[in-house]
Amino acid sequence: MRRTLVATGLAVLLLATACAESRGAGGAPGSGTPTASRQDPDQVARTLASLRRVDDLPLYEMTYVGDYDPTVGVPGATPPSPFGCSLFAALADRDRPLFARNFDWEPNPALVLRTDPPDGYASISLVDISYLGVSAEPAGDRRLLDAPLLPFDGMNERGLAVGLAADDGARADPVPGRPTVGSVRILRLVLDAAATVDEAVAVFARHNLDFDGGPPLHYLLADATGASAVVEFVDGTMRVDRRRGPWQALTNVPAVGVTDRDLRGDHRYGVLAKELDRVGGALDAAGALRLLAAVRQPHTRWSVTYALRSGEVRVVTAGGGTRDYRLPMG
Repeated sequence: MRRTLVATGLAVLLLATACAESRGAGGAPGSGTPTASRQDPDQVARTLASLRRVDDLPLYEMTYVGDYDPTVGVPGATPPSPFGCSLFAALADRDRPLFARNFDWEPNPALVLRTDPPDGYASISLVDISYLGVSAEPAGDRRLLDAPLLPFDGMNERGLAVGLAADDGARADPVPGRPTVGSVRILRLVLDAAATVDEAVAVFARHNLDFDGGPPLHYLLADATGASAVVEFVDGTMRVDRRRGPWQALTNVPAVGVTDRDLRGDHRYGVLAKELDRVGGALDAAGALRLLAAVRQPHTRWSVTYALRSGEVRVVTAGGGTRDYRLPMG
């Protein structure tokens, strides 16, 4: 779906910044070799030229121009430390469904990434670029061309949002005949191909997930219709828990088949549940960010809200900086 992604108050591209440093297919010396890029030299130059630092996290923005292959490998190992994350979908207001999450991790640089693949949906996602082997001074680094492969949360132009969190007890046994993808990479396949929670669950079901090199994960999905679901791997098998009330939440404890009382025994889940009950599962972005602040941890790197109908995205970083974006909805 060809869409133009606009960040509020920002120039679309800064073409002069990095063009002189960019190289075509040969790449810049010492800057790594991308595996996913299916771009021509002009698209590479425009992508890298769009990179700009917008926050002291450090947080960067980049618009990916052209195509990529979401199935190829990514160099570099996944750190073994657990993700301590908090996610929820507030869905009672059918006109303003909202997805929100804290990403709790190590102090790495992050990237707000805009993608618009020719054969998929446009999306905005957040990437921890240390997973690409990229430092806090990434200008001209061609490894950024693999950034579409590693979204840690995101929303596409159809209002489908997805995020991940660690689930130490999860185990995903391979099913013969299914392709295997990384446990973060699956988010890219979902954002590119799924318009609804049902379609996203089907993407998960068509793939084996590889948890090697990082913590086992589980996932929260929500869409513009107000549907949501947790995807989890229990005793090696994928299980899906679809929402039954006006909201759904996820932290770092197993959710599928667990009683509400036991879930609320987890401190962060309990805080989320109490407030979401109080407001009846209806929150705007400001209210959602206040709730995310109530479950912040010392290592929370970013908080983000995705408005699933309007396309508004708000990112608050560890230092308190706020960035607003809008994804044109298809």
